Amino acid sequence: MDFSGRVTLGRSGLCSARMGIGADAGIDATALEWAFERGVRYFYWGTRRSSGMRDAIRNLAPRHRDALIVALQSYDTTGLSTAFGFKRGLRQLGIEYADVLILGKRDAPLSRRVVDSALALRDAGLVRHLCVSAHDRSMFARHLALDIFDLLMVRYNCAHTGAEREVFPLLEESADRPGVLCYNSTRWGHLFDPAWMPPGEATPNPADLYRFVLSHPVVDLVLTAPRNREQLESNLIALQQGPPDPDERAWLQRVGKFVHGLSPQGNWDFLMQNLRPRRKLSATTSTTTSGGAP
Repeated sequence: MDFSGRVTLGRSGLCSARMGIGADAGIDATALEWAFERGVRYFYWGTRRSSGMRDAIRNLAPRHRDALIVALQSYDTTGLSTAFGFKRGLRQLGIEYADVLILGKRDAPLSRRVVDSALALRDAGLVRHLCVSAHDRSMFARHLALDIFDLLMVRYNCAHTGAEREVFPLLEESADRPGVLCYNSTRWGHLFDPAWMPPGEATPNPADLYRFVLSHPVVDLVLTAPRNREQLESNLIALQQGPPDPDERAWLQRVGKFVHGLSPQGNWDFLMQNLRPRRKLSATTSTTTSGGAP
């Protein structure tokens, strides 16, 4: 078995290859159009609305709009600017509607104004499906209870496995569940950085990390954010290779546990740590530095 087939993204009914592309790293339009020709359909023009994906969508939409899955994101927690930012995105892309609106990083209950703003965009036909993401996994149960989301966007990787206990069980018994999109599979690149590896362990490549995520039965699609076509081609290999075998899974779990143990204490610590040059981290560091729950 491999991951090369198309999948239906839960009750959204959207059909896609099992890898989508995010714009954050600035990949160019030519590489994105190459990926589209090879079956990649989910284009996430989200946190960073880079020009490469903008141009690719503008180029592809006139002939292939029905085949594209375009996702826009809003971080507005007030509901006052959601529609403005969303409609501005549509104008920049030259399209009349988006397939997905992601309400991003919703780590508190959604206000009535936010919900009404998102529903108004859907009711007007400007977006087809609503999605929600949260870093605080405990919030997903409350978001699901609203019964307005056709998709969930969940952080999940071999270092941060908490979704296996706190999110995925909410969906496993549902015949009409939302589609599940996973992001941060490489944990900002740490999980394939030799400087973060446990002593004596081989370093995974990104495709290994995407395979780990896709092997969970609840996960429908994994997001990748390559900088260029070379990285994109390398990442897409994951779809041909299929799930990790038991030995590979155990290795990735060991790597993930070690890397999680090196987590900084908070966002500021993480930012400062990543501004410094990478260095080889010792086993001693892993026993004295801890992060939040995986």
